[in-house]
Amino acid sequence: MPFIELKNIQKYVLKDINLAIYDREILALVGPNGSGKTTILNIIAGLTGYRGDVFFDGKNVNKIPAHKRGVGYLLQDLALFPHLDVVSNIAYGLKIRHYPEMIIKNRVEELMDALHITRLKGNYPQQLSGGEKQRVAIARAIAPFQKVLLLDEPTSSLDAQTAKYFRIELKTLLKRLEITAIIVMHDLLGAEEIADRIAILHKGRIEQVSKPEDILFHPGSDRVSEFIGMPNIIHCDRCRVLSTGLIEVTSGDLAIVLPYEGTKISKIAISPHDIYISDTEPPGPALNRFKGVVTEVIPLRSLVRVKVNVLGRELLTELSGEMFDEMNLSVGKEVFIIIKLRRLRYAE
Repeated sequence: MPFIELKNIQKYVLKDINLAIYDREILALVGPNGSGKTTILNIIAGLTGYRGDVFFDGKNVNKIPAHKRGVGYLLQDLALFPHLDVVSNIAYGLKIRHYPEMIIKNRVEELMDALHITRLKGNYPQQLSGGEKQRVAIARAIAPFQKVLLLDEPTSSLDAQTAKYFRIELKTLLKRLEITAIIVMHDLLGAEEIADRIAILHKGRIEQVSKPEDILFHPGSDRVSEFIGMPNIIHCDRCRVLSTGLIEVTSGDLAIVLPYEGTKISKIAISPHDIYISDTEPPGPALNRFKGVVTEVIPLRSLVRVKVNVLGRELLTELSGEMFDEMNLSVGKEVFIIIKLRRLRYAE
């Protein structure tokens, strides 16, 4: 089974990259544009030259060409063959490797069933939705019994709801087929949903490699904290179950309601852009609504971060420069905030 190691890799923006991807792990590469995420995929696939060493299960593959590395690669544009139907697209890699017809037939049927696309077998790419094309492209990428799959922003062309469902389905498939996967993603929340670990890249360097919850609750550097949005970390003093699926978490005098799945909660994370701020009292129920006072204003490029003291606790909020100007916020001004219930995340 593939255990992948990158040692002292240099290429373009990449500077001395050292990274291990464990057997059957799903690793997400996350970072701003130009940080080197796709270049890492191309190096693992053998599609570009590089300095340093790449190992598969301890074997140096530097001199092994791309077509012999046993790597499936799902490009961002999918590159399905428009003149071939679903079955022929999936079978393509098996046919050019001269697998027997019965093995090809069984493998294609297995993957179509696993990805719930059997009903589409006679369709052509132009007849498929975005999510259906993604499933066909994944099946084609791993059809030749590949045990390593590289994916470059596989959900970037999908709407939010379809993307979320697709990530859940993809994770189930990868675990079932025992595939080692490296996925480039631009969305940290999406990476949290699918990845066993997340590697944060910045200007060609790896800033942190950790489990999703550790990235969020224990950022390893100021760059990581800034990239993930400077989340507010609230430590919980006590919890009270309100009803099925809801719990009230209290920290000092601050009580916040969030969805509850029955696990222990020790702290919660609230992204600044998930806190709504207003200079007038908003209408609606009082759930997670608080009054506070502005303690600091931090202008950024197109955004403004505003620190608000709420019941003795300072919370960082975020809003557009235009909205900030409209509200004329300043230190000492009284404001109202709403913490969005559906985006709260917690750790045990």
